[in-house]
Amino acid sequence: MENTGNQPKRFCRKCLLQDMDEGQYFDDMRKYIENLDEELKVSSQLYDRRLGFCRECDNLISGMCRICGCFVEMRAVMKKNNCPGIPKKW
Repeated sequence: MENTGNQPKRFCRKCLLQDMDEGQYFDDMRKYIENLDEELKVSSQLYDRRLGFCRECDNLISGMCRICGCFVEMRAVMKKNNCPGIPKKW
């Protein structure tokens, strides 16, 4: 899908993760994060700090949060999001 107006570019090429090449999926996720509107994203320093908390968390499994099921890199980049843990780490 091309970028039309205010609509963001989409990078997914298939609907289900099981149908995708793992490397391609993660490349697409990184591209998606890079292309998010800067107004929606936290600073790179805060992003790295958030991911640092995630790396130390017992609920991180293969890049996913066991509490909410998200990919932590996607969750951590957005200003509106926070850690789903109790207590929250960020």
